[in-house]
Parts: sequence; structure tokens; C-alpha cells
Amino acid sequence: MIYDCVSKIIKPAILEAKSYHVTDSKGFVKLDAMENPYGWPEKIKDEWSRCLLQANLNRYPDSKSCELKSKLTQAFKFPENTAMILGNGSDELIQIILMALNKKNNVVMAPEPSFVMYRLLSKMMELEFVGVPLNEDFSLDLSAMLESIDKEKPAVIFIARPNNPTGNVFLEESLIQIIKATTGLIVIDEAYHSFAQKSMMSCLHKYPNVLLMRTLSKLGLAGLRLGMLYGANEWISEFDKLRLPYNIGTVNQLSASFIIKNIGFLEQQAARIRDDREILFNNLSEIVGVQAWRSEANFILFRVPKPGADKVYKELINKNILIKNLHGSHSSLENCLRVTVGTPEENKLFLERLSEIVNA
Repeated sequence: MIYDCVSKIIKPAILEAKSYHVTDSKGFVKLDAMENPYGWPEKIKDEWSRCLLQANLNRYPDSKSCELKSKLTQAFKFPENTAMILGNGSDELIQIILMALNKKNNVVMAPEPSFVMYRLLSKMMELEFVGVPLNEDFSLDLSAMLESIDKEKPAVIFIARPNNPTGNVFLEESLIQIIKATTGLIVIDEAYHSFAQKSMMSCLHKYPNVLLMRTLSKLGLAGLRLGMLYGANEWISEFDKLRLPYNIGTVNQLSASFIIKNIGFLEQQAARIRDDREILFNNLSEIVGVQAWRSEANFILFRVPKPGADKVYKELINKNILIKNLHGSHSSLENCLRVTVGTPEENKLFLERLSEIVNA
């Protein structure tokens, strides 16, 4: 009886959907979520704690996060005359963009496989999502993208650069052709910019239909949940109408402002992760039967021939190693797994356990 009531009120797209699953990681070597494995120096922690004493938690936060926006713009050298909206992680920003779409022009497009939230949130909002398959080597199929754009006339195209879960950076020349081919909005998602050190920022002034999205999560502030969307004010002002008031809390604003002034140590950690990524890739490639793809993010995609991704994933769980199982999520990811670059000790333990399983 209760379900009958629920089914009459809740949208069919929600009833048919599955919740986004996050595995309980307590007690595991956690290499599943593209997090920075390094903590903060004690000196930084102490200074941060003193900073938080400024928080007036009896008052609402600055609704527009003006001071924080100014510091982020300076720190990341975003062009003048661009506007910004902040979100509770990039997920909220993607959701806001999709909520704003005109019902008469509701096609959302992205190359696939890519960040699952582009498709998931589109489906939740009953928008038409078109995924354009990547080439076999996970490079962008430019001709297929251009053909799909011409046919579907998408309102929004999301392009992750580097791409998740493949880790590669699509060629800038290809993206320029895509930008020129559409009258829709292009959102370039640079969540892993710190590890690729490549950006399409110059497009913000050249092409009025381009927005740039970033996050502090991968750099080392996953617990803060702060996403940034930059671009022409004509876009940002409309999206800001959909942003819930006070979406960035006082503690988050203070913490982000503090860390921006001390961002050097996070950049050093990112450089260390880039070095460790190469070591991890080389060692993964040496395991007989394992195919790994080079990455410019903080994770590596790889394929196992035996005993198959599902079994390898479960056996790694049994050995207290948690990575991401991508088998079944897309046809091109058969028997694929994704591992986050951890500390050297975590990477070594993962490689030992994986080698034991694959070579058993």
C-alpha cells in the first residue's frame, strides 16, 4: 500500500534508478576514489584550527562566497571578466546546469566511458542523454562526436579532461573542432588538472559557449566538497538562480580560503603523486597478462585477463585492498579495474596482492 503511494508520486526515472553506491572503506587500503593519500602537516593543521575559531556558526555564511571566489580566482589565475559559481562538489554544479535546460532543447552529450554523473543526473531529470563511444584506445572519436552533434543538436556537452575512468587527455585541437561545431554549451571538466597540468582555460574568452569546471577534491580536499564553475557572466548568472542559498557553509569557506593561502604543500603532494603514478604504471605493466593505460590523472585504468575483474576485485577485498571495479559499467571496460595512486607503501602492497591473484 505504501509503495503504491510512492509510485504515484515519485518520478518514474527515480523509481527505476539505483542509488550511487559508495563502498564502506573502513579497515581497507583505500585506492578506489581518486583521493590524495597524504594528510596535512601538523603545523598546517594547527594554523587551520586557529583559523576556524573565526567561524560565527550562529550566523548564516556569506551566500555568495565573495572572499573565497576572489582568492580562488587569484590562485588558479582565471581570466579577468569571467564569473564563478561554487557548488557542493562538482556534482552539484552538473546538477544545476542540467536543471536549467529548456525542455525544448534537452539533449545532453558526453563521450563515453566518462564520469558517470553526466549520465546519471541527466536520467534523473528525465533528459535525453547521448553517449558517444570513444575509440578502442580510449581516444576521442572526433568524427563520431561531430556526427552526433550535427544529428542531436545537444544543449550541453560535458568533456572531462583528463577523462575519468580512462585517465587520458583529449587533444585540444579536437575539442576546438567540437566547440566550433555546436551552438550548445560546452563544459570542460578539469577535475584532475593538478595531475595533468594542462588546461583549456584560454578558451573561456575565445568561445562564449565554453565553461570550465574544477574541484578541490582531487587536490587533497575531498572532505571539503568544493566545486568551481567559471565562464561568461551571461551563463553563470542564470545558473546562480538555481543555486540554493548558503550552499557553501561557513566552515567550508574559511577552510578553503585558508588552504588557498597555503596551497604550496598540496601542489608538492600532487607532484609526488605524478612521480608515483609513473612507477605504479610501469610496475602494473610488468604483471603478466595485465594491460594498463597511461594516465594523466591520479589513477590508472587496467584490464585483467584472469580470473576476471569481478573475481580479482573480490579477492583484493578479501586482502583488505579496495579499488574500483568497472566491469559491466560500459562495453569497452570489460574486465577493467581502476586504482588510485596511493602512497608508495600502499602501491607496493596493492601490486603484491594483485600479482598473487593474477598469477595464482
